[in-house]
Amino acid sequence: MGDISKDINSKFPNERVKALINIKYTANWLNTVGNEFLKPSKISNQQYNILRILKGANEAVTVNTVKERMIEKSPNATRLMDKLCDKGLIERTRCENDRRVVFVKISEKGLKVLDKINVEELGNPMNAISEDEAKILNEILDKIR
Repeated sequence: MGDISKDINSKFPNERVKALINIKYTANWLNTVGNEFLKPSKISNQQYNILRILKGANEAVTVNTVKERMIEKSPNATRLMDKLCDKGLIERTRCENDRRVVFVKISEKGLKVLDKINVEELGNPMNAISEDEAKILNEILDKIR
């Protein structure tokens, strides 16, 4: 079992500060694990998030809608979508009534990429805690936000 104090060789003034640093450290660690897991699919965590959003939408949505729903808000979300479009994983269309509005939807190729990703394996690090512990963790994280 890890110990944040030992992992980063640091002391903390209190448990709340330690918890804050631990959350940030763990989030970064999970991002690294996720990026390694997604590497064979040639997409990043953020690109995976965009594909998931578009798959769940079941229809074309605006770029702004995707940005609002992203887990990790990104100022370069448009660039991420450009890369997904270049790979043929999403499709873009301009609104006929307002050329400033762009709609995006997942392509068949994008759906196939998602189908190959076993989301259960992506959650493997979370297998270290029980369902009850996960529920408590979710409640605590929701309370913090």
